[in-house]
Amino acid sequence: MRINDGPLAGRDGRFLTSRQIDERLERELHSNVALRVAPGEAREEFVVSGRGVMHLGILLENMRREGYELTAGKPLPVLKEVDGKKHEPVERLSVECPTDCQRMVMKLVGERRGDLARMETRSGQEDYVHLEFLIPARGLIGLRGRMLSATQGRAIMHHNFYEYQPLKGDIPHRLTGVLVASDTGQVTAYALDALYDRGTFFVRPGDPVYEGQVVGENCKEGDLVVNVVKGKQLTNVRASNKDDAARVRPPRELSLEESLEYIQEDELVEITPENLRMRKRFLTETERRRLSRRK
Repeated sequence: MRINDGPLAGRDGRFLTSRQIDERLERELHSNVALRVAPGEAREEFVVSGRGVMHLGILLENMRREGYELTAGKPLPVLKEVDGKKHEPVERLSVECPTDCQRMVMKLVGERRGDLARMETRSGQEDYVHLEFLIPARGLIGLRGRMLSATQGRAIMHHNFYEYQPLKGDIPHRLTGVLVASDTGQVTAYALDALYDRGTFFVRPGDPVYEGQVVGENCKEGDLVVNVVKGKQLTNVRASNKDDAARVRPPRELSLEESLEYIQEDELVEITPENLRMRKRFLTETERRRLSRRK
């Protein structure tokens, strides 16, 4: 967690400074025994550890309703070092789903480094199958939503801690890139119409946006910088035909927990009492290119 340093900071909240956020987290430690708070790399940053995305999401939602403004990064697992090697928490994941969804569930979990440990059909429930997996805790981030979508809401899943195991390879969380705003201003229907085939948007006409804000999901791999505040050129030349109506899809709205699961490590969730926005950690395209060259 860190202070909100975006261009729209201070418009909605009452508590904005790192000192106020620090005092609020200290008060939370008195009653929230599963929470851990440590200083971050910078003075205005805090490393907050808890029992999963939902636990941290509840804390952030409470702070948001109390009038706090802040930004939060992507949740990461708590690693341990055993005999000089990094180990990560592994969870035992149990899933009950219809047999016709079994292949899709196994594919989703397998993509996230999950290993099938047990499979059985319960008596009297021949149409359902019970699956147990061992999966890294970071593989569970964002899995619930994708599994419910793939099974039309017919899958039931729960998980608990199993043990620490050596760190596994990379886990793909987002298969497509995002649409990033190139300019600051208000979203126009004309701009969204021109970008209709580029992907799904998180904003609607009239919303204020700024450079570096994540305004949509790209339909292809890789991030795409787009201008969503572009207006139609007005001239004194009249056209013989009428203007076509702008094509604007309803925006895709994400909850706080869904936003935390959606972002990547180079992105942040901007949390205010009135709005939830996703943004790049470095707002300008020049800074992002410079950082990518260093890597």
